[in-house]
Amino acid sequence: MKFNVGKHKKYLIAGGLLLATATPVFAIFGVGDIVFDPTSYASLISQATTALNQLRTIESNVVHFSAKQQWQTTLNALKNINVANLLGETNGMSVALTTNSPSTSTAAWKTATVPIGSGTNTFLQGQTPGNSTQLSQLAMVEMFDSISPDCLTAVGQYRTNRTQDQASILDLWQQQFDTGSGTNSEVEQLNLLNAAEAQKLSEMQSQGAMQVCLASQTTVANMQQRNAAAQDLNSAAAVQQQRSTNDTSAAGEGNTWKTYIP
Repeated sequence: MKFNVGKHKKYLIAGGLLLATATPVFAIFGVGDIVFDPTSYASLISQATTALNQLRTIESNVVHFSAKQQWQTTLNALKNINVANLLGETNGMSVALTTNSPSTSTAAWKTATVPIGSGTNTFLQGQTPGNSTQLSQLAMVEMFDSISPDCLTAVGQYRTNRTQDQASILDLWQQQFDTGSGTNSEVEQLNLLNAAEAQKLSEMQSQGAMQVCLASQTTVANMQQRNAAAQDLNSAAAVQQQRSTNDTSAAGEGNTWKTYIP
């Protein structure tokens, strides 16, 4: 039998190339069906590294703060108000400014202000609204009498709510600055943020009532200034008209008296 050396050489070369391109797989402990695959091992190492990084991220989210005191501020407290009442002129005013009592506010305002007498009512009945200085003053007084008791109630309600909410505010404040693990999980921190936002919304609504009161008071105050300016203009025009119509000046000085307004 003739042995073909060239053909045998081709088989050896083909086999060598096949071994060179195959994925390295090695038997472990001499057992043929248990093999070590370096490619699979590298994939497992990558997966383990990713899982470890995720675990570290989760741990960083649940680790509690240890230096919260650097953010700590002081809660301002309102002073207890006590209006002086020497002769009964401010009866109910202290109660109105510290409690939510509309009836007390109205009664206190009436006691502390000058009323419109019956003689004034008779005097004003013959005047025309919109063309009367006295009626404009009466309108301003009536607006003040309506707005001011409401403002007293708003102040009293704000003070009452702040006193009632003091415990909740302090409790949230203490938990926010607590450094224990019980209040520093991610979920707990989100709950504290939600509670803080709810308290802030309640405070903004309370202060909104106060701002409405301030705007109302400013409107009436502007009305008083506007009426005073209009009255000055009307008085100047009236003086000029009277001196022009009733010239009582000395001879040769009539023009001076007509143009001079004190």
